[in-house]
Amino acid sequence: MKTVTANVKNYRAAPRKVRLLADFVRGKDANKALAELQFVNKRHAPAIAKAIASAIANAKENTDMDTKNLVISSIEVQEGKTMKRFRAGSNGRGLPMRKRLSHIHVTLTEQIN
Repeated sequence: MKTVTANVKNYRAAPRKVRLLADFVRGKDANKALAELQFVNKRHAPAIAKAIASAIANAKENTDMDTKNLVISSIEVQEGKTMKRFRAGSNGRGLPMRKRLSHIHVTLTEQIN
């Protein structure tokens, strides 16, 4: 069984928000998942769609896989680095903010009919 992967690293979103979309498309046909992500009302849907489209392009260019039969076998969202910033607080203090980054890993496999 042939597999192809694509990665998006240091995407500027919290992993728990991106995982909602990853759970939505996991196990689906890749082209169908791209079509469904266009109508999802979430800010990070284009990033997941871009990662899936990149994996499809990798399958087309690097292997002889048929792009019509690709299925999302696994999609993982892992936590990347955390940017630590401060914002103004009362009495001249600085209150910490943590801006989280995500790593998105997509693996497609060819479905055998």
